[in-house]
Amino acid sequence: MGSELRTLRISPFPDAIPETDAAICRSRLLFAVEDMLKDSGFKGEISVLISSAALPADAKPSADGKPASDGKGDDELSLDKRAERYSSLPPLYSFDRLVLPDASREDIFTALDALRLQPLVFDEWGLREIEPFPRAALNFYGPPGTGKTMAAHALAHALSRPILAASYAEIESKFHGDGPKNVQAIFRAAERDGAVLFIDEADSLLSRRLTNVTQGSEQAINSMRSQLLICLERFGGVVIFSTNLIENYDKAFETRVRHVEFKLPDKQCLTEIWRRHLVPKLPVAEDVEVERLAEESVVAGFCGRDVKNAVIEAAVRTAQQGGESLTLDG
Repeated sequence: MGSELRTLRISPFPDAIPETDAAICRSRLLFAVEDMLKDSGFKGEISVLISSAALPADAKPSADGKPASDGKGDDELSLDKRAERYSSLPPLYSFDRLVLPDASREDIFTALDALRLQPLVFDEWGLREIEPFPRAALNFYGPPGTGKTMAAHALAHALSRPILAASYAEIESKFHGDGPKNVQAIFRAAERDGAVLFIDEADSLLSRRLTNVTQGSEQAINSMRSQLLICLERFGGVVIFSTNLIENYDKAFETRVRHVEFKLPDKQCLTEIWRRHLVPKLPVAEDVEVERLAEESVVAGFCGRDVKNAVIEAAVRTAQQGGESLTLDG
């Protein structure tokens, strides 16, 4: 949780709340408070009081804070049944839509070639005898909005596979806090569908495992990370992690993934990004110059997502005001 030590004091949870659920709650509180402290700069001590008054005495709370529904509990579900809750979809983007600096694009295509050559190298050339589960794990890292998600979809498209996307929050807390089981289930679902597995917000899963564990929340986090390592070793498909930070990655993961850095676009990339987002049907005034937009975007530190949002906002504003076309000042 960063280099600065944070202390979060939480009063004891009610006995009616299972320890697994309480552990996940503590974990989520820690991450939420950490984000708040970074944004606010607050340096004091924070205490959290948990009350069970709002819950019926026999209710079992789920990870999202709502009472769990009656019926078969998640603990009783088989791995295949749990995996049914995750589904893959056709990729939304191809490499034709992706604009990246040359270095990042080259890294992605090198990784793509390595994936395509696996049948030749490991099956025809026999290397599966020494590596039964050749690793095909990539880690896309860089600032938000730089194309990591689009690249994951494009890679799945290039491999002619569907993509199964999930965030850390879905894996950690969706089903009563059964983190390790959800990790297994999402890998099983990807294997079932022959899908590229895309895990967003992966820094929460891939950061260093905690030592001197004293709380259930810490045990739950370590358990998920250990299970992820096991699944990576056994998974025969392609998995892509996406994160904004890699400084705190566990060394055990460092040796199991191929890293691809995504940087903020330069002027050349921003010029192309603006050109592609000013689609043919969009009414654009003559004073809108792509080169000028790109120059101003470099100064402003724009990413691809910023360009898309700017175009949409300008189009909506123009329509609201009854304008006939988008202008440079409008």
